[in-house]
Amino acid sequence: MTVLETTRVTRSDAEGLEGIELRLLKAAVDATGEAILITDADVHEDGPRIVYANPAFTRLSGYETHEVIGRSPRFLQGSGTNRGIIDRMHDALAVGKSFQGEALNYRRDGSTYVVEWLITPVHDADGIITHWVSVQRDVTERRAFEDRQAMMVRELHHRVKNTLATVQAVLNATLRSSVSMAEFGRAFSGRIISLARTHALITEDESQVASFEGLLRAELEPYNENGRISLRGPALLLFSQLAVPVGMALHELTTNALRHGALAHPGGRIVVTWTVEDETDGPCLVWVWNEHDGPPPSLPTREGFGTRVLKRILTAQAAAKVDVVFEADGLRIEVRVPLVRP
Repeated sequence: MTVLETTRVTRSDAEGLEGIELRLLKAAVDATGEAILITDADVHEDGPRIVYANPAFTRLSGYETHEVIGRSPRFLQGSGTNRGIIDRMHDALAVGKSFQGEALNYRRDGSTYVVEWLITPVHDADGIITHWVSVQRDVTERRAFEDRQAMMVRELHHRVKNTLATVQAVLNATLRSSVSMAEFGRAFSGRIISLARTHALITEDESQVASFEGLLRAELEPYNENGRISLRGPALLLFSQLAVPVGMALHELTTNALRHGALAHPGGRIVVTWTVEDETDGPCLVWVWNEHDGPPPSLPTREGFGTRVLKRILTAQAAAKVDVVFEADGLRIEVRVPLVRP
């Protein structure tokens, strides 16, 4: 075999090997779950033109390959796309740098998705950029999760500030209404435990809400022997801004019933009913607390903390209207709470 023939065989083998490598590379790119676009190098005026789009891109965008070849990737952008990030990307590509970022894109059907892309240049043997490769990933769910987390952190920060203020108010009011340190210890401990219980119910739900019935059961269920507690009303969720003062009010009503009302008598009963009524300013929670068969109710000789919770905290924090009636059969309280979310 001559040197020329040997050279031809070697060159043929090399070209064959290169062809195999290209086919393998294309198969890998076609099979990957990441969307990939390849464009030419022109980043001026109308932008680069798409020369290749893998199947993952067509699944992500809803466009078929023949619908995107020859077009600028800018056709995926719309009114909701942040122009600042697009301008920064253009500036980076104009000087031959890679770029990584996120933007809002539009599918063929008009729906949107948040895409994270990494754009890198392809150079020829002389170091000149011939193409750009854009690897794209749908991060819509991740971004939504991060936004929810940020919202929950803001909500928690706000709620902690309110809770600390509430604890201080509870402390001061309990000191004023207690006649001994023992009474103060019992009352303050019970109120803090109730507050913690309400916060636990709120935190368990991703939307930071608590069931009104859940708040009632948390306070009254331990005393429901022989069916002496009756709860009737529709399923209702309260946002944290309402759940905290409502939970405190229910704790005070339960404590008062244990010490002076229906729960202080073996045959005493409590019936709580609630409805949601439509009013001019929006829906309103109306709940009625009825005590029956307990000791005869007596008018209070001084305003205790429980009364202040009902008349002040509910009014100030929940814009509630409270009506207290001392009937012959027992205490009756009607509370109306607007359900408009702050």
